[in-house]
Amino acid sequence: MKKMYLLYKDDIGNFQQVVGNSADSINNILFSIPWGHHCLILDKFSDNPKIALFYAHKVVEEGWSRNVLKSFIGTNLHLRQGKAISSFAKMLPAPDSELAQELTKDPYVFDFTCMTEPYKERELKKALMNNISRFLLELGSGFAYVGEEYRLKVGHTEQFIDLLFYNVKLHAFCVIEVKTGSFGAGDIGQLGTYMAAVNHILKTPQDNPTIGLLICKDKDNVLAQYALESSSQPIGISEFQLTKFIPDEFKTSLPSIADIESELKQSEGN
Repeated sequence: MKKMYLLYKDDIGNFQQVVGNSADSINNILFSIPWGHHCLILDKFSDNPKIALFYAHKVVEEGWSRNVLKSFIGTNLHLRQGKAISSFAKMLPAPDSELAQELTKDPYVFDFTCMTEPYKERELKKALMNNISRFLLELGSGFAYVGEEYRLKVGHTEQFIDLLFYNVKLHAFCVIEVKTGSFGAGDIGQLGTYMAAVNHILKTPQDNPTIGLLICKDKDNVLAQYALESSSQPIGISEFQLTKFIPDEFKTSLPSIADIESELKQSEGN
């Protein structure tokens, strides 16, 4: 309780501005969270009230269990949330553009698939669908699953969308393409075609324009930005990882395989 008081006592006014809704005051947030959740947050972020409140707000907004909170803290969600390169600000009106951006992550962490190299694109998509609840959790709140390899009749051809979702917060369809290779400029054209087809065939007058999300193994950020500028569709581009996300500033402090083997040999010698 003392840690909790020391963490939040100085910046309550600033936090209320960050939350952006007077009804969502810091008191409402903090007193809506079970004590076990608070303990997890305090153990990790007792010296960083801004990050602590980020996770507290997420618990209230998305109804996370303690295990879900622990998982997202472990993958550093606060460093990934809203980080996709996108054209949302240019292609969508406010506040939809801000909401669409905030729904993205970069990278997405698919460690729940338990996959290792090498793997094929179809195998990764199958693993995501076999773990659809965890996949939806990683995508974030508001996503509803519509279909995999979703068939659309376009002219005289059949087109199959990798993954089709609907986001109830945006009131819009979301076309997701997962690529196991590096991002290529041609990927934007394919995704944009699927989005246009959804807008013509599935979208109703009550729906907002379809958004697209391209999730690839890795990307050149400059190339991705140029590709988005050439498109007329609201698209986000992110990477995915199959292991837990480790920030760059911590990677250099981790022991190498050689260091671990050396330590083991020394232990055996002793």
